[in-house]
Amino acid sequence: MALTVPLPRVAPEQAHALWYERVLGWTVAGGTPAQLVTGTRFDVLELPANAGAELLRRPLATGPVALMGRRMRFLVAAGSADELEGLLDWLEWGGVALDLTALGAGGRMTAPAPPGAAGESPRGAAVWLRPPEQGCDVLLPALPGPGQGARPDLVRLVGAAATECHRARLRRSYGSGVPLRGAPNQPLAFS
Repeated sequence: MALTVPLPRVAPEQAHALWYERVLGWTVAGGTPAQLVTGTRFDVLELPANAGAELLRRPLATGPVALMGRRMRFLVAAGSADELEGLLDWLEWGGVALDLTALGAGGRMTAPAPPGAAGESPRGAAVWLRPPEQGCDVLLPALPGPGQGARPDLVRLVGAAATECHRARLRRSYGSGVPLRGAPNQPLAFS
């Protein structure tokens, strides 16, 4: 008679970390919840959730997108975090308080439960809005350049993110009844 030995139980958090490491090849830092290390396979463009929601409504190519609390995180090509300040200056957003940041080399983001993971995430836990897939890091938004192929354009993403962060700031400053989208070729109207 053959003896069957059950496999050791693995906590869901450990299973999640293993999925990121084995399926996606991403570096994971230990702890609960697991942390995805930025700067090697991807960087993160982080902004307020309300600005991120508006950004997702635009016809703009993005990579995976996560939500944690009141912050939205857009995955971008590794090295992009170093370009954020220069891009904002070049796009004439330099010096404007936008609440738009980037996580690059040495940074970490909380790992959401992998797509299709069993169980429900606790309230406020990180979740994927646009989940990652195997090999997605080679198609993340990046600066245009040789060998970039058909990657989404980081300049367009940063420009749109800056615009939505600024609009979100104006909404907070002037109240929710302020129309921030004017008719085509019309200035924004503040009542």
